[in-house]
Amino acid sequence: MTQFQSARPWYRKQLSLAIAGALACCSAPALAQDAMTLDTVVVTANKRVENVREVGASISVIGERQLENIGAVSLSDYAAYIPGLQVQNEGSPGLTRVSLRGISALSSGATVSTYIDDVPVGSSGIYQGASGLMLDLLPYDISRVEVLRGPQGTLYGAGAIGGLLKYVTRAPEVAGEETRVGFGLRSVQGGGQEWNARFGASLPLKEDRLGLRMSFARNGIAGFTDNAVDGRKDINDGDQIGARTALSWDGDAFDLGLSVLHQRTRSDDRAGVALDADTLAPLFGEQVDVAWQPRPFSKDLTLTSLSLDWDLGWGNFVSATGWSQTDTVDQIDSTVQFGEVADLLAGLPEPGSSSVRYSFDLDKITQELRLVSKTGGKFEWMVGGFYTREDALQSQFARLDQRDGSPLPAPFDDMFGTLAIINLPSTYKEYALFANGSWRFGERFKIDVGMRQARNDQWFSQNVPTGILAPIGDAPGESSEDVFTWSLSPQFKLSDSVMLYARAATGYQPGGPNVALLGMPPQVDSSMLDSYEIGVKSQFADRRVTFDLSVFRIDWEDIQVASSFNGIGGLVNGGEATSKGVELTSLFSVTDALTLGLNAAYTDASLKEDFDPTVIPQGDFDVILWTGLAGDRMPYTPRLSWTATAEYAFSTAGGLTGQVGGAFRWTGERLNDTTERQRITAPGDPDTQLAPDDITAPLKLGSYRALDLYAGIGRGSWELRAYVNNVTGENAWLTMAPVSGALSGVTSRVSAVPIQPRTFGLEVDLRF
Repeated sequence: MTQFQSARPWYRKQLSLAIAGALACCSAPALAQDAMTLDTVVVTANKRVENVREVGASISVIGERQLENIGAVSLSDYAAYIPGLQVQNEGSPGLTRVSLRGISALSSGATVSTYIDDVPVGSSGIYQGASGLMLDLLPYDISRVEVLRGPQGTLYGAGAIGGLLKYVTRAPEVAGEETRVGFGLRSVQGGGQEWNARFGASLPLKEDRLGLRMSFARNGIAGFTDNAVDGRKDINDGDQIGARTALSWDGDAFDLGLSVLHQRTRSDDRAGVALDADTLAPLFGEQVDVAWQPRPFSKDLTLTSLSLDWDLGWGNFVSATGWSQTDTVDQIDSTVQFGEVADLLAGLPEPGSSSVRYSFDLDKITQELRLVSKTGGKFEWMVGGFYTREDALQSQFARLDQRDGSPLPAPFDDMFGTLAIINLPSTYKEYALFANGSWRFGERFKIDVGMRQARNDQWFSQNVPTGILAPIGDAPGESSEDVFTWSLSPQFKLSDSVMLYARAATGYQPGGPNVALLGMPPQVDSSMLDSYEIGVKSQFADRRVTFDLSVFRIDWEDIQVASSFNGIGGLVNGGEATSKGVELTSLFSVTDALTLGLNAAYTDASLKEDFDPTVIPQGDFDVILWTGLAGDRMPYTPRLSWTATAEYAFSTAGGLTGQVGGAFRWTGERLNDTTERQRITAPGDPDTQLAPDDITAPLKLGSYRALDLYAGIGRGSWELRAYVNNVTGENAWLTMAPVSGALSGVTSRVSAVPIQPRTFGLEVDLRF
């Protein structure tokens, strides 16, 4: 595709301008009482309700209570509490990139699949910026968040090559009413203040049969970034609004569920800090950015889901249907990248200002049918089929104005004012058959086997009606792929409280038709990986100590990467990488009141070889471009990260109950990208070298630590909670990207997104 920024991390954010230039993990819950009832934690990793300690895979669960304690409103707020999970926030909720176990997204396709209950959301294709626009669901009315590490291709299909992020919503009550009302205030150091409100109610419409649940939540995003260009303060404020209505029928022969969920995210601008390109020191202050053009972001998701669970006596027939519509608008300031067109190309006295607006419209239908055996027998099985269709449109509009924002003078406005208009309509259809079996041999040994055969058919068109950066015309493309994935997991129980398991599994990331561009292949193939894992899940000391350990190795091939030159680029299959690591989760109930926890991850993820080069003809010469070199670390993957937690629960003689707790999180240094090497050769003669190679090394993001504290107290129907996140006001960076001119290649600054500054919050909830 063609992108409108020369920095490769920005391209990989959404592979754009197709032609132009949490507290503790599942085994370390936040509350002491959870430690005494850990065996009741259930997950649906195998599309059955199972005890998390009986599943032979690495799974973390963040519960509703934990999310409330730390004041979580986005993925970034609880990512550190899940080992192996990395979240790169690009300055607003919804501008989010997620990776697991070092399987970073190097292209526009996501490597972690997202589900709400039994329905996938987000695009499986490569033209909707899925890797940089992961669903960042406002975590209200959410029962829990499940994170499955490692490929989940057999049950969850396309895009789950690195793992799965699953939001499990609260079900309506069919017996007994429940109502909850809450209100909160939040203040950010050096920034503004905002408020949030929430409401939830469950109402039985027919006793023990039909239940209705309704919820609404509003969270204000307190801005803290100032703009050095025009002096505006707290420019990155906004809000998140979520609403949900669900009906549930609990019948004798079958259960039905119908749910409609809507979430809206609005950001006036995005958080950022302008850094010196050489020293990486803030140019204008710790929370000051540079923007000549507005950078609003919005995302609207509407999901309607219908579920059926029919008890056939000998098994269950399950149907899960989903209809979703996602509309996203992301506008960036491209003044540095394309403002120089005004003076260097048009010959005007000074550079102009520029913006690029991306619009992503996605309509998605999914249908899954499966037959599931009853739980508890020696042989459990599942067979099913899956279908999805995506109709999508990505639109891109790049504008060039004078530096003050007014149109270019005539006739230059007609000639250069519209840099590019590009429309990328696309369709994605996938069909899959899958089967899983679980054999029990005696009381101690079990083996799980899964397989999936999938086919995807894709079509897209590259339509350019006007502009100077892209060739005018339409260029359609299509592709088809057949993909087979499998998994194998033997499990052995040494005792009732200790289980050993191994897991081998494969996963894939769909390819698709590529842009029509010299040097780019007509189709990019699926990337595939093989994952091998050995782990132990254990409890001892009268179930007061939980200790889980897993060791893994992942071999990844045909990695999809973005390759770009002078603002023009597309996707290629680069090469191979490996990721090896160890993950630890533990919990110690010192007393019935005091709980200590630790989770940690060591990940060594790097390229095995130089990525395959892309040859880009330039008339008098060829450019040979390598977008990664052997030994490069995978972007934004720290070798070591860990989080330690503590909580003390108490009660008073007056009937008050509460808790105080905290978490100390540490993230090691990371790199923002892989190494780029560029070579100039004679046309058609790659053995010549007309100039020394131009090598661009990745930027280094230093390690950081942060302390979070919380406390709560309540009695009966009310509760008051307070929290302080990043207590010490640590300054550190989540992402970095150099900002360079598309024509001159000169890097003027580095754009960085900081971690959330010190944030104070106060919440009150009433339940009746």
